[in-house]
Amino acid sequence: MTTGLIPGGQTPDPRSSGTRPPHQRGDLTGRGALHVDDRPRSSVITARAAASFEPVGRSVATARAFVRDTLQGWGFADIVDDAVVLTSELVTNAVVHAGTHADVLCLRSDGGVRIEVADRYPEREIPLQGSPATMGSPDREGGRGLQLCAAIAARWGVEYTPTHKQVWFQLELPDRPVGTRAAGPSLPADLLPLADSRVRVAVVQIDRVGAVSAWNEDAEEMFGYPADQVTGKPLTDLAAWPHTPGTSTGIAEALQLSRWEGSYGIRGADGRVTPVYASHLRVRDTDGEPSTVCLLVRDHERAVLQTPSRVPSTDSATASDGQSTDPFEVFIGSPAPDDLDGLLQRTVERARDMLDGDSAFLLLATDDETELEVRASTGLPSARQRFARVPVEAGPGRYGSARMPAVHEDLLAVPGAVPLLNGTGMRSVVTVPLKVEGRLTGSLGVAAEAHGRYSNEEALRLQFAADRIALAVESARLGELERLRRGSLSFLVEASDLLAGTLDRDQTLALMAQMTVPTLATWCAVYTIADQASDPYLSYVLHEDEELIDGIKSLLSKIAPPDPVPTPGARVWAAPAAAAHDAALRSSMRSLGLTGGPTHQVASGIGPTLATASAVGGETVVLPLVARNRVIGMLTLGKPTDEHFRQEILELAEDLSRRAALALDNARLYSERTAISQALQRSLLPPETPKIDGVEVEVIYRAAGEGNEVGGDFYDVFPISEGVYGFAIGDVCGTGPNAAAVTGLARHALRLLAREGLSGPAVLERLNSAILDEGARSRFLTLLYGEMRPHEDGSAELKVVCAGHPLPLRLRQDGTVEPAAEPQPLLGVMEDLELYEQTVTLDPGDVLLCVTDGVTERREGTRMLGDDGLADVLTTCTGLTAGAVAARIMRAVERFASDAPSDDMAILAMRVA
Repeated sequence: MTTGLIPGGQTPDPRSSGTRPPHQRGDLTGRGALHVDDRPRSSVITARAAASFEPVGRSVATARAFVRDTLQGWGFADIVDDAVVLTSELVTNAVVHAGTHADVLCLRSDGGVRIEVADRYPEREIPLQGSPATMGSPDREGGRGLQLCAAIAARWGVEYTPTHKQVWFQLELPDRPVGTRAAGPSLPADLLPLADSRVRVAVVQIDRVGAVSAWNEDAEEMFGYPADQVTGKPLTDLAAWPHTPGTSTGIAEALQLSRWEGSYGIRGADGRVTPVYASHLRVRDTDGEPSTVCLLVRDHERAVLQTPSRVPSTDSATASDGQSTDPFEVFIGSPAPDDLDGLLQRTVERARDMLDGDSAFLLLATDDETELEVRASTGLPSARQRFARVPVEAGPGRYGSARMPAVHEDLLAVPGAVPLLNGTGMRSVVTVPLKVEGRLTGSLGVAAEAHGRYSNEEALRLQFAADRIALAVESARLGELERLRRGSLSFLVEASDLLAGTLDRDQTLALMAQMTVPTLATWCAVYTIADQASDPYLSYVLHEDEELIDGIKSLLSKIAPPDPVPTPGARVWAAPAAAAHDAALRSSMRSLGLTGGPTHQVASGIGPTLATASAVGGETVVLPLVARNRVIGMLTLGKPTDEHFRQEILELAEDLSRRAALALDNARLYSERTAISQALQRSLLPPETPKIDGVEVEVIYRAAGEGNEVGGDFYDVFPISEGVYGFAIGDVCGTGPNAAAVTGLARHALRLLAREGLSGPAVLERLNSAILDEGARSRFLTLLYGEMRPHEDGSAELKVVCAGHPLPLRLRQDGTVEPAAEPQPLLGVMEDLELYEQTVTLDPGDVLLCVTDGVTERREGTRMLGDDGLADVLTTCTGLTAGAVAARIMRAVERFASDAPSDDMAILAMRVA
């Protein structure tokens, strides 16, 4: 492309209009193609710009950029969009459909702009203006540019020469009062905003360190402070800033912005906070010293300062008087995208068109400014580049740093100078930094397939564009970051609730994986470490596609696990991607028969292997799971082939890993302590019930409380000597571990004392002394103890002592129920007990039922089962086995009330066969 720019007969600095160095034409008026100077004009031509474009596809975008830059340089932003649309269609007709060079001429006059597009194929049919029937369908390519001219332009026409055909159109500027930036309609008085009788505007100037340097009379009146009292004080001492930590801009940051507008409060001399609406403008004095001028009004008078909302117009003929022409929209277009990704994509496309490039890319800096992350590109394989990270300082010198503009005329001469372009075929590239307040926020680059395409002049043009958009990009990035962090807080709160809701180790592992996939990663694996001497163990694998889980698990099991490094943060782990690549390569070679084996023997495994390789072929990171200063595992997150993690996701994953590590360690400790508790509790339970000839024995035991196997109730049936068996059922005051401790003491003491040949009363008296010896740990104990001696005639003789325990019940074959003992004092209260034993003979078919008070005191509201209720149930058990009797009693107890039992229960049933 060659260009010529001749405003007022002088050739200006090409930077002023955004064009390339002009290729001056000696005689514009003598060109046969465009006899523009020979035709009469209705207005004076004040500037002109010309360019010629080759018959290639990218010339259309270049022509659009040329017209856009020219008109914006002339200050005609109101008609830029219409001019670009018409130029694009006419140049497309020339370079694409006609296949010839396109010559574009822009003429500026005091009334508007005339643009002429000429091609070198005059034989093509041109529809006549005013003949709609010959214009064709709008869906046809041919003639559509002329239809647009007829619909949009104020005037247009077609002219011929022997070698050229020229289409021209003229766009007129909308009438706009001089100096008006924005205007609103006239309103009735009752619709105008309310204000005090005298509107006061406080003018406060803040110096570079944030202190008040000027304070006008209106500020004194509004807030009650004289100027000498506040001068030199930080504004933060007076401002009541609506700031939520981590989610918004603080006042110190707002004072550093070039322009800021919004609401906050000022704390007055009387201690009250006055809501104000403020407009801040960052300025510098003649010495270069920066400061911020703050205009403040009462919040209900915000209309005095508030900037009217801009309403973008798509119709140039009805453009509003307040249409913006700020430098950002001059470059990016209007309306600007309201999302960060859309803004960045629009930026790279405009940058590529502006410099006639083949590709463009934009990278954003991480918070610490050590790396740049690819966020948008055009003309490059963006799918594999998105979120890839490159260092800010890639090498020595200015060309190795993203903080300075750089031009590479030939990348083949400096391989690796721009890692992002490796293998893309790009030869020349220009990159410029995006900076806000001197801080690096990103980098913008444009590249071309030809070498030597760019020079320092293009770098200056691109830097000028980067300066236009840097603040808008940073603001959009901060907005996206704030939304992400708000979402991250919600995600972490929910994750914490879920992790805190379980103490099961396997369920905790499953929750960790399910929270990360697919929210943070495509797949994840959790490694656990049992102790410091153990190697990491692959405990859980999850992928968003369940069919790939087994393949990933198999792949990871064949490679060494990552090192358990306690250093916080995510680190890249290359082993899975390398292993996946090797596995895919081997499968492909086997499928081609390169290993000598028959193809059909391995063909069935090719699909899953290649799918697995693609699933784990992207970036993989490892985060340590550290709890109580010990690495207890690793959380591994992965992406599919050629995908990368963005920095914000890694930071969120790091927060999640800390919470997950503590939850996993709590689950481990709970599991260990539960195992210990259960082992100790099982040691308090008696071994298997002995078989007694001629007597059926059945026991049902339920300990109250989740996870308890032993409580305050206990039972035992044990041999004392040949033909003699002891049995006991007791209830320690209370439930849980403290009661279980006395339970163990009582059960073991009973066995020991009974086998010493002591009588029942003697056994219980010594047990009473042992309980009292426990001191503060002693507890009351009710106990039914007896000795059973089966006889040859089928009966059984029982000697029973009932120390404060619910009385045992005897069920005869005729269905009568009666107590089988008398009540006596309970144990653990008095030192001197006088107990006695009673003898009971059970006939064949009789049942002796012994229960704890958890059975008789079962309640439903004000009702209680009681001894009588138990006896009524027992009368229905005639003829049942001991097991059936115990089961019926338990069912009756459970059905008596709807709530779960709150007390330990033990049932001992013995039936003489």
